[in-house]
Amino acid sequence: MGLLSEGSPLSWEETKALAQHVREHGIEQFINLYARLKDRQGDVLKWGDEVEYIIVRFDDEKKETQVSLRARELLAVLNEKEHADPTGVKSLWRPEYGAYMIEGTPGKPYGGLLAHFNVVEANMRYRRLEVAEMLPPGEHVMSITNFPRLGADNFTYPPAKPTPEDESCAARSLYFPDEAIYPGHPRFKTLTRNIRQRRGEKVSIDLPVFRDKNTVIPVAGSLPDKPDYVHMDAMGFGMGCCCLQLTFQACNIAEARTLYDQLTPMCPIMLALTAASPAYRGYLTDVDCRWNVISASVDCRTKEERGEVPLKNDRFRIYKSRYDSIDSYLSPAGEKYNDVPLVLDEKLYNRLREGDIDHLLAQHIAHLFIRDSVSLFSEKVHQNDEQDTDHFENIQSTNWQTMRFKPPPPNSPIGWRVEFRPCEAQLTDFENAAIVCFVVLLTRVILSYQLDFLIPISKVDENMQTSQKRGAVLTEKFWFKKNITGPPGAQTNNIGADQSLSEMNNHDNEHDAMTDNNGMDDEYELMTIDQIINGKGHFPGLVPLINSYLGSMDVDADTHCTIQQYLRLIQKRASGELMTTASWIRKEVTGHEEYKQDSVVSERICYDLLKKAKDIQDGIRPCPELLGSNINSKTADNIPPAIEKHLTKRC
Repeated sequence: MGLLSEGSPLSWEETKALAQHVREHGIEQFINLYARLKDRQGDVLKWGDEVEYIIVRFDDEKKETQVSLRARELLAVLNEKEHADPTGVKSLWRPEYGAYMIEGTPGKPYGGLLAHFNVVEANMRYRRLEVAEMLPPGEHVMSITNFPRLGADNFTYPPAKPTPEDESCAARSLYFPDEAIYPGHPRFKTLTRNIRQRRGEKVSIDLPVFRDKNTVIPVAGSLPDKPDYVHMDAMGFGMGCCCLQLTFQACNIAEARTLYDQLTPMCPIMLALTAASPAYRGYLTDVDCRWNVISASVDCRTKEERGEVPLKNDRFRIYKSRYDSIDSYLSPAGEKYNDVPLVLDEKLYNRLREGDIDHLLAQHIAHLFIRDSVSLFSEKVHQNDEQDTDHFENIQSTNWQTMRFKPPPPNSPIGWRVEFRPCEAQLTDFENAAIVCFVVLLTRVILSYQLDFLIPISKVDENMQTSQKRGAVLTEKFWFKKNITGPPGAQTNNIGADQSLSEMNNHDNEHDAMTDNNGMDDEYELMTIDQIINGKGHFPGLVPLINSYLGSMDVDADTHCTIQQYLRLIQKRASGELMTTASWIRKEVTGHEEYKQDSVVSERICYDLLKKAKDIQDGIRPCPELLGSNINSKTADNIPPAIEKHLTKRC
């Protein structure tokens, strides 16, 4: 969820009055941090995953299920273990937005050995069991992307009712009660209240309903101008979803910028491949993914900033929510593909340039800093800009984008990092481990083979919308680089380097990407995800490239077996031989004996769906259409001692 500062939260009016203070000091903090660490070299590959979980309660007598608002008490016990033995625990636990959510990571990051790929699934299983042992009968920890009836009647335990007329409430939602927001840290309710107040109204999340034979239009609760949409009105509908994220430590800042850029075109591909959330507020919708839901759930832009009325009181017309896909590449090779004009703070950009920050990184930071702080604590207002970074992280951590470029923390052994954020959570540890290991292996192949995935940012944006469509992994095509084995940026034509800031900020009311693409059209084409993953004709495919890389490495037998099972899962999901989680959920809902072809996910349907999902995650019920047959990875709790002594070796 980002920075969790301790202290007393300020009101929105107090926070708003300090917005420029936070921005200016945040920029100074970044300049100072960059000056100290820009030449840092030699950090070894480290990486880790973050899996978010939902605590689900089953009432077997009534055949109902709810989210259990138990996260705070679970975290109190889990964090005690960490405090007692901070270097020895196998897992770390943190709060998430929902009072029914927790986030688990490995106790230590993984390293450069290929054998670490054989530990990921076992550690995920350990995390799940660690929480499961703490739960009362009838409650289970599940890595589902969203609870299908979130916001419907009777969705929390203990029961809680929304109070939209209560001015003291953070969300004031018609559907999502404040009790469902994590109560153990003030950040979460503060963000909820401040985003609503900054926007000037409640957020509006609207998804097209899946139209079935008996679907009632208008959908209950829909807006008058969107009668066939499922309407949601609170941050919790988005930030109450779970995801699977990865963080990589690079050897230096240049490598981090390269990974940031090269992984960006993979974000929509992985979003479609991991699609797992077709149901919201008790309805099947016509989308398969959570991304636009979260984007709208934290969209704090005013009507002026959204372009609905002319600018008068606000500074900029802003074209995206603060939760969205990235807007510019950071490496020299990516510069010519920055074809979407950036809205940025010219004064802050100039200060960054004066502080010896290069153009590409300066415009990235100045673009992030067009946003206001939406959560500020009184104890953190005045800081030492030479040493502290809280004001920088305040803005940085509330720009929730598909990729995040992360500077080293102050006075830390941690290096320059990149966070990969689009993937949806899968039902089983096997699936989540497969996604993680595939992406990490891809980073190794990108760097070793100097692969080039770069396409115009406008095409990545287009792909992000395509990726969320129902069944996109099989029915849609995505823009992708034709020749990925050529050196990155070989056909350079520097766009933007000499472009003035006034030109960058000179936008019409309508947002149009640059039309002059300098002959780049021949560099990319529309491909299916099957073709991207498995190859076609001239295009080698990502999994074959990974296998080529592995063939040149010394891999122990157990790790090789495990990796091959993971890669086969990815290949079969891409080809359609195996279903995505979203497609499986749709099948279970529409095939349920109580389904009335009305798009409604009833209490009983939700209960049976999640019961079956729990049995699949626990290995009680096979699911060959989702996982395939003969799943038997060789995952182990630890890497073999004979291999461990080579921990310093890079793979």
